[in-house]
Amino acid sequence: MVDIHRKVSSGSPLEPRIGFSRAVRTGQYVAVAGTAPIGDDGSTVGPGDVHAQTVRCLDIAEAALREAGASPADVVRTRVMLTDVTRWREAARAHGERFASVRPVTTFVEVSRFIDPEWLVEVEIDAVIASGRG
Repeated sequence: MVDIHRKVSSGSPLEPRIGFSRAVRTGQYVAVAGTAPIGDDGSTVGPGDVHAQTVRCLDIAEAALREAGASPADVVRTRVMLTDVTRWREAARAHGERFASVRPVTTFVEVSRFIDPEWLVEVEIDAVIASGRG
């Protein structure tokens, strides 16, 4: 059996500067790094809007999952990090829109801040690709 080890990039200029990959797949396991609400133009998507920022984070993370050969149905864990945990319901709404039928384990935590002060949320995802796929 050949073990697959693949690195996925989202094209973020932070990836080479920091030295990380958006996602890494090893065998059937895929880990998606903390994903911020960065638009294609490099600006913050949805300033002040936790829901919009969470949707953007999930869009980026989902694209990385797909490039690694996984799908949202393979997600087993999510971590939602917020600068203001009292706004968790806004992030939870976006999470539920994406994962209501998947229902991975999840954790919502408050952090003091992110690299960019406009970012209100970041999301991490772990997935295990079902046997026989990928």
